[in-house]
Amino acid sequence: MTHRRIIFATVSSILAASLIVDARAAQENSPVFVNGGTVDSDAAVHIPAITIPFSSYASPQAKSSFLAYQKFITTYTGMLNRPMSEQRRMEAERLTPALQRAQALYAVDTKPTVIGGVRTDVVTPKEGVSDRNKSRVLISLHGGGFESGTPVLRALESIPAASVGRIKVVAVDYRQGPESKFPAATQDVTAVYRELLKTYKPRNIGIYGCSAGGMLTAEAIAWFEKEKLPLPGAIGIFCASAGGWHGGDSGALSGALTGAPPPYHPAEPPHPSVSNKAYFSDVDIDDPLVSPINSNAVLSKFPPTLIVTSSRDGAFSPAIYTHKQLVKLGVDADLHVWDGLIHAFFATQPELPESREVWDVVTKFFDKHLDQ
Repeated sequence: MTHRRIIFATVSSILAASLIVDARAAQENSPVFVNGGTVDSDAAVHIPAITIPFSSYASPQAKSSFLAYQKFITTYTGMLNRPMSEQRRMEAERLTPALQRAQALYAVDTKPTVIGGVRTDVVTPKEGVSDRNKSRVLISLHGGGFESGTPVLRALESIPAASVGRIKVVAVDYRQGPESKFPAATQDVTAVYRELLKTYKPRNIGIYGCSAGGMLTAEAIAWFEKEKLPLPGAIGIFCASAGGWHGGDSGALSGALTGAPPPYHPAEPPHPSVSNKAYFSDVDIDDPLVSPINSNAVLSKFPPTLIVTSSRDGAFSPAIYTHKQLVKLGVDADLHVWDGLIHAFFATQPELPESREVWDVVTKFFDKHLDQ
């Protein structure tokens, strides 16, 4: 089946040219009928079922991968109902074939190493670190919603960067929920960073992460500011934002656009990440140490920042908003968007042409902004 019929509230910008709104009715709190649907008094758009073709800008490989992904999405909700240990086992099992593909594509050596009292994997390219990167290092922070990250995911997000960039990557095995709570992960990243500062100049260090790791990257910068540590030379916030996960149009659209079954809206106001209520249960989610986006003072001090996202990612809108806020505050920030791709596609689908493009963008960004 090449098309999937999905019901969703679509992006206002897409509909702007075709929607005719009766302003008087809106002011009177009456429904407004638009092309067979309605716009209510709160400006929410309600439309009948429509068909969304797969993006014409995505590769054929991405389309095939998206169809294969449907086998997983139908079982995802059931997986979330299992104990966390079982979720982690299932996630590692699901992603092991992807790791095997990544290992075939990218030749690296991995050495488990304790740095600053924290477990890490130090990943280096088999052909050796380039002369240009001898005095540089990247810190990689894996995804997993601050609870389901596994060594497999840690490897998937560090191996390509080390190989493509010919640079050392330190992948941090930070603490997660439900065993630990905020700021455990931030403290672990800080411990590793402090130790690396003994060997590397701060502007020779880059930090990046995907999904929860992307948000953790932003949280780490806020924490470094609080601790008055020198900031790294550049950072990458991938498939995430500097605070918030489900806001904006993508929060309403992404479930439907990835083929997930309804309902698409969370029953409660969302926490700042995916499935992480245990980790963030004791915090104010508006605290800039949790959501740096809430403080211009914190955000304005961010180092050069690369934001990577995709149009069918639930974090798409928050990522765009983060980029906009950074630019407004004078931060050197780049935004790269892959159309039609899902959340964290480049980590879980390493063989896609788009995934290779991402790692090329990532390594060039750090090469440009890190000192030698």
